[in-house]
Amino acid sequence: MRNALVVVGIGALVIIIGIYVIKIMNLSSSDNGPFMSSLSLTSPAFGNGASMPSHFTCDGANSSPALLISGVPEGAKSLALIMEDPDVPKVLRPDGVFDHWVLFNISPTTTEIPEGGTVGTEGKNGVGNNRYTGPCPPSQYEPSEHRYLFRLYALDTELPLTEKASKADVLGAMEGHIIGQAELMGKYKKVVQ
Repeated sequence: MRNALVVVGIGALVIIIGIYVIKIMNLSSSDNGPFMSSLSLTSPAFGNGASMPSHFTCDGANSSPALLISGVPEGAKSLALIMEDPDVPKVLRPDGVFDHWVLFNISPTTTEIPEGGTVGTEGKNGVGNNRYTGPCPPSQYEPSEHRYLFRLYALDTELPLTEKASKADVLGAMEGHIIGQAELMGKYKKVVQ
């Protein structure tokens, strides 16, 4: 009888420790996405969740903002950056997303993408050009203010793609190779003239 109580006690202890470990892991992953990485993406031009200056949009110079990269995980062989607008009216694009910028095979030692500059290989944006195209939400549709997501991925490989690659090509080639991820979000509302 005494042995049975010891076994039950040990079993309960194992279950309690397991639940505690799972909760700790879930808290950690909710802070950093699904990856235990300190990868970070910021911009000196705007804060996360803030409005982007018009200089970086169709109302200005349409120049890409400077981006700062830090915390690239050990073992990263390349980085990829995708900027997209997930708020496009479905009338204009059935999937509701416009790809503004696709960069891949960025050196993992890169710490900055300069304003108006590029690094790595530029893939095709939503209109088929290999370059940055800035925010330009159509003012006649709601929402009039759109979000612009800059997603940075650390990969354990270089991607076997050329500059003809689209966002879908890059995402497909990255599958199973992501070891870190960071996101920066800017907002913009077109200037109505």
